[in-house]
Amino acid sequence: MSDKKLDYLTLASADGDFLEEVMLSGSAPDAEKLAGWEFRGYNSLDLTTVLGFRKFKKGFYKGDSGVSGYNVKVEQNGLIDPWVDQVKKGESVKHGWYDVKDIDPSSTDNLYPNSLLLDYASDRNPKLDPSRVLRDYLVQVDPGNPDLLLGKAFVALADKRVFVSYFVLERENPSTL
Repeated sequence: MSDKKLDYLTLASADGDFLEEVMLSGSAPDAEKLAGWEFRGYNSLDLTTVLGFRKFKKGFYKGDSGVSGYNVKVEQNGLIDPWVDQVKKGESVKHGWYDVKDIDPSSTDNLYPNSLLLDYASDRNPKLDPSRVLRDYLVQVDPGNPDLLLGKAFVALADKRVFVSYFVLERENPSTL
């Protein structure tokens, strides 16, 4: 891997080849240490700007069956401006719920054995919610920095996985759940 400094802005502006190197060299974050926090996020795919979700937050919490999570809609105000939650009825807008899982080597979702899996096929999402087909792999990019993570999102189509985008996460604030 190159000697680029691994920080949020470097990863958010890196090309796909570099991000793939980071994915392969990263390690699975400790799910228990993610619980209770929201991470600011940024998608690498330019199209997400037009679609309105280049910037987002991912939150993690401890549920009845382990660590789970959600996405938070935020203002789309550029990479370096603050992450400001969109609010409805006094609460941040949460959607795209997922379960955090260790990688099962015998599963279809085993593309990055050095990662955690965020599985959106959760009953917390409505049956026809398109997010249910998402599968994200998440790595900690630096063993000494649990606050900086890199993800790679895929769409699950039967037993096939179609790459969508890389995304960068950095610890932002305590979770509201």
